[in-house]
Amino acid sequence: MGDFDDLKAAIEGEYPGWQVWRSDAGRWYATRSGDLTDAQLQAGCAMTVAADDPEGLRGLLAEQARGERGDR
Repeated sequence: MGDFDDLKAAIEGEYPGWQVWRSDAGRWYATRSGDLTDAQLQAGCAMTVAADDPEGLRGLLAEQARGERGDR
């Protein structure tokens, strides 16, 4: 696994509108930098997602992107 700052920048570059951080326990999080509409919330979009590693976080963010487009 690479350096956290590099991974953070890469993920944020792949998924604009998300801010990535890692907890003291090592869990990876991403939070949207803007608000969701009621329709997005009803479609299952989340303000924050969490995963055990950067690959898991990328998977969750990809799922969120599909949900935003309506092709879940």
